[in-house]
Amino acid sequence: MRRTDRTDRRLLRALGAVLAPLVAAGCVSMPSDGSPERVGSPATAAPENLQVRVYPAPPHPGDDPEKLLTGFLDAANADEATYATAKQYLTAAALRKWQPETQVVVLGSQARYTVSLAAGSDRAEVQVQGGQIAELDRHRTYRPTPGTSSSQTSPYDQRFKLVRETEGKNKGEWRIDDLPDGLITDLTEFKNGYRAVHRYFPTREDPSAEPGPQAVLVPDPIYVRRRVDPLTAAAQALADGPSAWLAKGVRTAFGEQVAIVGAVTVNDSNAATVKVDVPDLGAEPGRCGEMAAQLFHTLSDVQGKRLTQLTLNGQKGTCLAVGDTVLRPPGALAGGVFGTRQYYLDQAKGQLMQTADSDGRGTPVPGELGAENGSLRPSGFAVRRDGVAAAAIGADGHELFLVDLAANSTKGERVHRSGGVLSSPSWDGWNNLWLVDPAADSGVVMVRGRTVVPVHVGGLGGGKVQSLRVSSDGTRIALVVNEGGKTTLRLGMVLHTGSQTRPGAEVVGLRAVASVLSEVVSVAWADTDQLLVLGKEQDKLQQLHYFGTDGSVSADVPLQGGDSMTSVSATEARNTGSKELLPPVLATSADQVYRLSGSQWVELASGLKGRQFSYPG
Repeated sequence: MRRTDRTDRRLLRALGAVLAPLVAAGCVSMPSDGSPERVGSPATAAPENLQVRVYPAPPHPGDDPEKLLTGFLDAANADEATYATAKQYLTAAALRKWQPETQVVVLGSQARYTVSLAAGSDRAEVQVQGGQIAELDRHRTYRPTPGTSSSQTSPYDQRFKLVRETEGKNKGEWRIDDLPDGLITDLTEFKNGYRAVHRYFPTREDPSAEPGPQAVLVPDPIYVRRRVDPLTAAAQALADGPSAWLAKGVRTAFGEQVAIVGAVTVNDSNAATVKVDVPDLGAEPGRCGEMAAQLFHTLSDVQGKRLTQLTLNGQKGTCLAVGDTVLRPPGALAGGVFGTRQYYLDQAKGQLMQTADSDGRGTPVPGELGAENGSLRPSGFAVRRDGVAAAAIGADGHELFLVDLAANSTKGERVHRSGGVLSSPSWDGWNNLWLVDPAADSGVVMVRGRTVVPVHVGGLGGGKVQSLRVSSDGTRIALVVNEGGKTTLRLGMVLHTGSQTRPGAEVVGLRAVASVLSEVVSVAWADTDQLLVLGKEQDKLQQLHYFGTDGSVSADVPLQGGDSMTSVSATEARNTGSKELLPPVLATSADQVYRLSGSQWVELASGLKGRQFSYPG
């Protein structure tokens, strides 16, 4: 007889220990542990009524091979730090070889089992099949299976070999003798047992830029076990270094083979203490300060709120992090209150407009770009993140101007002319302007000051860059690529080369994001680690979707969208003085401009003809 549904049994095992006391108290929901400023719902944040502790069960005497294997998978995915119970299902030989931390395979639904067992045999094979949607690698990095979602999967097939023990205390019982490394879990178990957190690494120095302020921290998403000391796990993952993809664009103060000693502790005052096996932190005060700053923001993310301070101890020496004095926090280059301002082009008058707080028409920006029927009449624009200047593409699309947003500004300086039609200008937080230039070899150029730098984009193949958006920290760039008539979203790492007199730049490590979408229309950075994407799945309507920079889906349900939307804008910036911490999504459709208010699109002003409604950047 088949064993009861795995997920139901796991939840029932936990029911008495977790849900019963809550029911007695008149409340069955669990508090959220995510950051209040995070956009959407993290893919790994389980529905609140599924966040329950799961206790492992040891093998039951007389279990047949299929029951034993399902019991093993249950125990391996339970909330037990050392997998001690799961290891009871293994033979001594398998126990020596099995490495549970190698990977986690995530299936879209429960696995299917096929048992091969000859009558009277003491050996059996169980084939485990299912539809894989993702995996966690040994570095805790989430890697979606290309082109899959919870309803679209790729085949997964593994075989477990079992034997009947012939001696010892388990004589006559089935045990697993050969198995793949890592864990196998379904989507429900994964959401219940794992959660998304971020470790933070400082940006690399740009050899072609003038020396400037200190580095800014860049998020690197990872996944830790929800109830198995996530603080210590995240701290050790930080010490282990960035993911292979992000490592090209960031650095770390930890160096190689630094271990966290003991458990990370956080007291009632929300102050953390961490110890590392560095011989003498007192001899390296600069390094100690950067390590503490990285840990400060990483552990704040795990806590869901900012720490009050962090004390970092070595074998000798100590240092303290209390804020952002050593490294600038994530999003520091997004513009703050300036980055939450909203702009659009008035079609009729050729003016660049800035909206007011109400849903009115807004007001013209200062200077030439705000002049009614002015000389420029731009076809496209991007306001710099500090709000003091803008890039404007001329009416014919072939010329790029840099224009001050000041009362007495003129047409500005033409810095680039192309044989192709320029589009999609985007500023990073270091005041580098990126844009699509079809006449360039790769279709992308960067403008620093008045210098135009061709950008090599590796891995494009025959694809053509259609539009782009660069992150505020300047390390990552989202590219909408046309590949044989299909538009896809790629995320690349930005590397700066050359010297101050001859700057260079390239985009490397292109990887697919939003591969579940059959068409991508528009993209924007909605947070330092999340992309807002307007697109659609095969045979479905166009919608808004949030995707993490690791490719994970950042909301369980697509947001309100519409087939008529042609562009969207969001921002990494946050106006901390506003009641609305998350600025609304902006969109254009048929020369109308809209804000997304709650789940409804609200037209900015009736009868207004405008386009490219966007935030700075």
